[in-house]
Amino acid sequence: MSTSDPHGDQQVVTAGTDLSDADAAVVLSHGRGATAQSVLSFANELPTDGIAYLAPQAARNTWYPQAFTAPEERNEPWLSSALAKLDSVIERVADAGIDRERVLIGGFSQGACLSSEYVARNPTRYGGLAVLSGGLIGDTVSEDDYPGSLDGTPAFLGCSDRDPHIDAERVRETDRILTAMDAEVDMRLYEGMGHTVIPDELDAVRSLVESL
Repeated sequence: MSTSDPHGDQQVVTAGTDLSDADAAVVLSHGRGATAQSVLSFANELPTDGIAYLAPQAARNTWYPQAFTAPEERNEPWLSSALAKLDSVIERVADAGIDRERVLIGGFSQGACLSSEYVARNPTRYGGLAVLSGGLIGDTVSEDDYPGSLDGTPAFLGCSDRDPHIDAERVRETDRILTAMDAEVDMRLYEGMGHTVIPDELDAVRSLVESL
């Protein structure tokens, strides 16, 4: 593991249709302490016909060491390495002939934060964004930090209204910023849900995947 690029040589686990035969792709990022294999369990609940699922593995099962609301420099070089790893997976999908309009990017918890940050920093039309218990990264976030347009990208944000790890206000801020970037955002704050994923969220993600 490189100290400057801790995630660079980590594996990418796949499921669903082989990438060479797929019409669309879903790139999923796991949460802190979890694994790429565990986040791919979502694929068991989602369409797989013609869909390739790819999940990068974080070094030491952690994308960045501090809270996602810590000053960004406290999460370096892990955060930059994580964003670069995600970019390399999406480039792998592009090399297979699948453009970003047919790619859904998503994740849970730390992986949800990483996914939303990647999409906001690399604005274009994506097939979808699924942010399950997460939000944009940094001690503060502002529309001025994220220029560009997501050109109608459908985005789902689901979180508890009292998640012990994700403040509901950061989810609202993420909603406002993504909306300002021309995403079509569906944000749902669930009363007392806790830090988990519920069937209503899976239904929303399933709809996004089906639309690919």
